[in-house]
Amino acid sequence: MIALGVDSGSLSTGYGVVERRGSSYRSLDYGAIKNSSKTPHAERLLVIHERLAEVIERFRPSILSLEGVFFSKNAQSALKLGQVRGAVMVTAASRGVEIREFSPAEVKSSVTGYGRAEKEQVQKMVKGMLGLSSIPRPHDAADALALALCALARSTWDEKVADR
Repeated sequence: MIALGVDSGSLSTGYGVVERRGSSYRSLDYGAIKNSSKTPHAERLLVIHERLAEVIERFRPSILSLEGVFFSKNAQSALKLGQVRGAVMVTAASRGVEIREFSPAEVKSSVTGYGRAEKEQVQKMVKGMLGLSSIPRPHDAADALALALCALARSTWDEKVADR
């Protein structure tokens, strides 16, 4: 099974593609879709859509994993992030990819075993779980890989529960 994790942001949207075979995980690709702060927001959304569509076409993930709803003191930032999430969701849904959302605590818990783990601990566990030589950069990509790992771990759990 292949999962695509996406860490949404209008200037930098991280993505990570992870394959699960049995009980082992392998990173297929990761990176960040970068946008200039000078680019109009609608064009940023288009860039994110087009790049994610390319990733989906290339790897054919079964699941796209996103961080769930968040809270922000800045309404403008929250609105823009919501629009990015919408673009990501439409891109996945239009290609038949199942969308799953997880809270930050769920992601941290699935990767480290502790829902309040620090970002550095999550990054080190992502590196170890995927057998990478270094912590994935930029941090948006590491977060996206953690989201993909969470979706795969959760789908394994769901399969075990369904078998009972």
